[in-house]
Amino acid sequence: MPDVSLALPLTMLMGVLLDRLLGEPRCFHPLVGFGALADRIENILRQGAPGHPLFNRLRGLLGWLLLVLPLVTAAWLLCRLPLGWLADVALLYFALGTRSLVQHGEQVARNLAASDLAAARLHVGWMVSRDISQLDEEGVARAAVESVLENGNDAVFGALFWFCVAGGAGALLYRLANTLDAMWGYKDARRIYFGWAAARIDDMLNFIPARLTALTYAVLGDTRTALACWRMQARDWSSPNAGPVIAAGAGAMGVQLGGAAVYHGQLEMRPKVGAGDTACQWHIYRSLRLIVLGQWVWVVVVAVVMTIFNALINHA
Repeated sequence: MPDVSLALPLTMLMGVLLDRLLGEPRCFHPLVGFGALADRIENILRQGAPGHPLFNRLRGLLGWLLLVLPLVTAAWLLCRLPLGWLADVALLYFALGTRSLVQHGEQVARNLAASDLAAARLHVGWMVSRDISQLDEEGVARAAVESVLENGNDAVFGALFWFCVAGGAGALLYRLANTLDAMWGYKDARRIYFGWAAARIDDMLNFIPARLTALTYAVLGDTRTALACWRMQARDWSSPNAGPVIAAGAGAMGVQLGGAAVYHGQLEMRPKVGAGDTACQWHIYRSLRLIVLGQWVWVVVVAVVMTIFNALINHA
């Protein structure tokens, strides 16, 4: 990297371009091996379902530390080598999931456009954890849009934020923590205690990125409505980070989200967020546009901020 002020935006740009060109690995994704190791660690450490409230929480925290800290430490050391910026690029590429998100969302939108509800249910089932067997076309579109908006934070902007904070090691930390939350963070009888640490750590890591994601959606859409929905509706959502993201995204696009959804056999009545139309396939495309355009906006903003910061340092 020839210029320190350009190192961050250039490595960020290269990581984004790699994800756009290659997408996620098609043969063996490293997270598959990580997930298998996480299952093994859980089977060794967790005692009971749910088990002791305190001790299983501590075991879950120990499992998180055993899985994440060695890998992140190794990544941090690798990025400090003479050509460490290449590791930064590779780790950001690993942490990003923009192209995969776009591919999954577009597939559902195409199924709905072709009036193929069975295929739309099948493909939206790859994106969400709710029961999709009884969803109508509006329900499929709503589930897809909610997933795209939330994963815009989890798979794109959260990774970019932590890359800006701590380079490739920060992006890796975020992706691994997000993966463990997805695996262990469910409040079912098996993991309500063991997954407590994974869920809380993920909430902490996402607190700032989620609000920056919501702001990104607001800026790129109907800003006034998005900010109003964020202010008035986000607090009613069960997740403190998903609430701002989904409410702002829905307001930015002028669509209504939320409502009834079935998770693991349990009906959950979620608050309505957003304003305007009911969801359809066009809102899936619009949500994907928020993600893709927002990603490039972040790269440009980081480049401008770093250039200004470098100019001020040199002037001083």
